[in-house]
Amino acid sequence: MTDIRDYLKAKERREQNQEHYKAKIRRHRLTAFYRVLLVALALGILVVVVWLQHKNHIYTEYEIVRTLERESAGGATQIRLGDAVLTYSKDGAHCTNLKGETLWNQTYEMQDILLAVCGDVLAIGEDNGRNIYVQSSKEKIGSFSANMPIRNLAVSAAGKTAVVMADTDSAYLKIYSPEGEGLGEGEATMEQSGYPLALSLSPNGELMAVSYLYLDAGIQKTHIAFYNLGEVGGNFTDCLVSAYHYSDLFVPTVIFADDDTAFAVGDSRLMFYQGSQQPKSAGEFLFSGREVRSVFYSDKYVGLVFYSTQGEHLYEMEVYGMNAKRIGSYGFDTEYTDIFFEKDSFVIYNETECMIITLEGIVKYQGSFHKPVRLMLPAGLPYQYQLLTSRSADTIRLK
Repeated sequence: MTDIRDYLKAKERREQNQEHYKAKIRRHRLTAFYRVLLVALALGILVVVVWLQHKNHIYTEYEIVRTLERESAGGATQIRLGDAVLTYSKDGAHCTNLKGETLWNQTYEMQDILLAVCGDVLAIGEDNGRNIYVQSSKEKIGSFSANMPIRNLAVSAAGKTAVVMADTDSAYLKIYSPEGEGLGEGEATMEQSGYPLALSLSPNGELMAVSYLYLDAGIQKTHIAFYNLGEVGGNFTDCLVSAYHYSDLFVPTVIFADDDTAFAVGDSRLMFYQGSQQPKSAGEFLFSGREVRSVFYSDKYVGLVFYSTQGEHLYEMEVYGMNAKRIGSYGFDTEYTDIFFEKDSFVIYNETECMIITLEGIVKYQGSFHKPVRLMLPAGLPYQYQLLTSRSADTIRLK
């Protein structure tokens, strides 16, 4: 009996020790879990604090982190072309990288230049001329001559070019390959479709939008027509897949932001369209009585600049998302030569000063340049920019 009792007591002690050991393991695991949780919470708070500081940080000056010497021709116009810079004038055009190295050069003689850009591809021609040059930021793609005087043009990211041509009584729309091969054409008259006032090609070249102006019983009207230039369009008469009519409206701007989103700006409203095959109306915004001074856009946003009616600022920019949602209104006084969107902010600048505003309305920076700037563009990192002057390309960082 003694041996049995001793055995049972020993067994009970072993079981108690095991339970105690298990409890210690559980406490250790809980302690480790809470430590990890506290560390994660602390890191999360730190990230939020850093993010809030970055979000609310106001920059007051900038430093030049790199300078490269470069010469810019006087009297020429410079614009951004992808990650390069296009310089053009009446005598020719050339494209350079940010180091000032020439990527290509094209000579011509033109008076009234017509320029269409899609991403890093451009088509350049002359109003009432016939020659068209299609180039990318890296190389020449092709050139051709239209068979009638040119009035307007649009280009896709692959170099497909839509051209409005005119003779005495009619206007003609013709689609060309970069090498000048005719891919389709049609006639437009005021009595039938109206005059093609503006046009745009989707980046992939599958869709074309045209704004037609016409008169109906003496009333000025517009219709926006969408043509599908791919297989789907073959199932429709003249490839016309959708059209929208507007009374007493003048629409000089129609633009594809991407392959399935387009917008049009008239003298009293902004219209959005969505669809990669047969675009549909996605939303409209009226601004009757206010004159649109400028239109700026990216693949995410479109901004319309008006003279301010509030009296607090000289200008006011209404910003909309490409999802046809209004984002906000922003007042400013800077006399601008250009405005561009960068992520969730926009940059306003002229030759002597710059202003950066977030879409939440925070003025992140406002200041003067050290020397006259001809072109400003993003440098790839947050709040770093390239400033092109007549003699240099400066990379700056706000601080």
